[in-house]
Amino acid sequence: MDSVPVLLVEDNPSIRERLIALIAAIPGLSLAGAEDSAEGARAAIARTRPGLVILDLQLRADTGWDVLTSLDPDAGSPRVIVLTNHSEPEFRTRALRAGASGFYDKSTEFESFAAALRAM
Repeated sequence: MDSVPVLLVEDNPSIRERLIALIAAIPGLSLAGAEDSAEGARAAIARTRPGLVILDLQLRADTGWDVLTSLDPDAGSPRVIVLTNHSEPEFRTRALRAGASGFYDKSTEFESFAAALRAM
């Protein structure tokens, strides 16, 4: 079975390291790269062609919205799962409407997020 390359877009170093370890522990997933800005994420998506992007909405210099809205699912863009502390219902709705295939709160839905990754 081919592994799904995952691009991680997270600016918090401790959370990024935890997510890298999680990705490494799941058979069928491989880390394509990790970025902490929208600009870096867009460049990495073009360069690595990941199958999945794990995206935080609040980044170092910009936002994950910049990444999410730049993707075109009809043009073969990667699947996007948002993992954020901004879990207000309007953010969830906006992200799903913009093309995210999942939306999880880092504080309260991390285990559900991890289960979703394991189910891929």
